[in-house]
Amino acid sequence: MWIIGWFIVGLIAGGIARLIMPGRDPMGCLATGLLGMAGGVLGGWIGSLLWPNPERRFIHPGLLLSIVGAVILLALWRLVRPRTL
Repeated sequence: MWIIGWFIVGLIAGGIARLIMPGRDPMGCLATGLLGMAGGVLGGWIGSLLWPNPERRFIHPGLLLSIVGAVILLALWRLVRPRTL
């Protein structure tokens, strides 16, 4: 059941990230949700570096850090993807 919650938060975070960085990225709902979920993992890692907690190595990023992570991943995706006309 928790994977559905992660996907919903990921879908919201990925959608907001795509609104922040508009462009020609042919992504459907599934890819946008996966972008947000990966952004949540990256955001949790960034959060654990910024606010270290000796009891836990990874923090739950929440929506804001998930959006930040998704924007970073979307920018990296645009750097490495092949250019098409």
